[in-house]
Amino acid sequence: MESKQEKWKGWCWWILVLAIAAMVVASAILTIWNNCRHSKVSSVPDRPGKIAENYAEALKIAIQFFDIQKSGKLVNNKIAWRGDSGSEDGREEKMDLSKGMYDAGDHMKFGFPMAFTATMLSWAILEYGDHMKAVKQLSNAQASLKWITDYLINAHPSPNLLYIQVGDPDLDHECWERPEAMTEKRPVLQVNISFPGTEVAAETAAAMASASLVFKKINSSYSNLLLKHARELFSFADTYRGSYSVSISQLQSYYNSTGYGDELLWAASWLFHATQDESYLRYVTLQNGDTFANWGTPTWFCWDNKLAGTQVLLSRVNFFDTTEISDEENIGLQMYRKTAEAVICGLLPDSPTATSSRTDSGLIWVTEWNPLQHAVASAFLAVVYSDYMLTSNTDTLYCGGKYYKPADLRKFAISQGEYVLGNNPMNMSYVVGYGSKYPEYVHHRGASIPVDAESGCHDGFKWLDSLDPNPNIAVGALVGGPFLNETYIDDRNNTKQGEPTTYNSALLVALLSALLTTSSVVSSFA
Repeated sequence: MESKQEKWKGWCWWILVLAIAAMVVASAILTIWNNCRHSKVSSVPDRPGKIAENYAEALKIAIQFFDIQKSGKLVNNKIAWRGDSGSEDGREEKMDLSKGMYDAGDHMKFGFPMAFTATMLSWAILEYGDHMKAVKQLSNAQASLKWITDYLINAHPSPNLLYIQVGDPDLDHECWERPEAMTEKRPVLQVNISFPGTEVAAETAAAMASASLVFKKINSSYSNLLLKHARELFSFADTYRGSYSVSISQLQSYYNSTGYGDELLWAASWLFHATQDESYLRYVTLQNGDTFANWGTPTWFCWDNKLAGTQVLLSRVNFFDTTEISDEENIGLQMYRKTAEAVICGLLPDSPTATSSRTDSGLIWVTEWNPLQHAVASAFLAVVYSDYMLTSNTDTLYCGGKYYKPADLRKFAISQGEYVLGNNPMNMSYVVGYGSKYPEYVHHRGASIPVDAESGCHDGFKWLDSLDPNPNIAVGALVGGPFLNETYIDDRNNTKQGEPTTYNSALLVALLSALLTTSSVVSSFA
């Protein structure tokens, strides 16, 4: 009997040993499986990896358009058919507003979209400056940014006054001439306490704050100056609330604003990144989130609506830096991130919540005027969000019953970029100068008029109506893009499709810089 008991104890012992061993093996397998599951996320390199040569070439071309759009006395001019222009801008107000960039194919300087151009250039540099540096384009991007911020500094001579426009669009559009030959009057417009312009002042604050981060390590005094202007402009925008479209009704025909709440949140978000001042984070979460953020509702990111950009930008804080943030503020940040995810889910073509606003070939298409703005802006938000996921080891994004990996977001962004560069039903690049086929009749005065032409304001319209391709190539210009049926009419009078803008180019530079390669993003801009 005793021997049987000992035998039974022996069997129990071995069963226990085997059970423990099985648990250890299972635990090891689970650990290995988890490591493998995370490996694709955590293996993202800290530094740029292999460069995609097509995007490197496209970026080199795209960034040249900023040189084409420059006003003022040009320094190290790289564009043979451009020269000094606008040197008297602002003189009647005893201001130097000669720098900055012309808005599109005309010679207007609209402060609202110009400031957005600067903000997007800054964002691109802050996220992907190492990518730009790898293909020798970082200094060009910084120089283009500074050309705009130099102008914006001069346009803000006192805390509650901002010059927001140079030129009269009605007079400007009565002429077709080279910028170097302008003779018409170029009056300036301002917003102030009596005639407020919250959206343009806030966007300019965002431009200054984001640019201050770009120049922080390379020109600290300039960075501090930008930040001083950003703080003042935000205070002006927030204290004296009012739409510039109401204050200056003339603007409703050109860059009409649909509201200023998004710009206030956008500016405060950039100021938080630039200063780490908790009051700006409180502003966007506890104080104004419920009023302006439109939480839970996806919107389109563009020069007029910054909500989607703000949501992604504040998601960065939620991804990387919540250690010293209060629970109440963190709840607000989570709402921004949740809404950013709703935006991204809507962009993914096979998502249960996918938007129907796209062409048959998959291009995001929202409006007949300048449709590529939304496509490129959406692609940038998707790829930068995917990089936040990669860097933070976030495996998946949940979209209404389906899960998506960072690679899925990047795949969508690539599809939009490839479409722009020529993989489309027209088999043409929408970036002038890229590829073997691109628009030749771009709606752009300087490009359409020979350098040695002696035509003036009115007789210059013969060049607008000329049947010959533009004599000067507007290298890097991103035109408006195709109709919903994916056709494009290459005609100089076709402004809906054929007029480039500086903010289109800023969005394109941001997207191309992101797509150059895959690497982790910095956890903090500071």
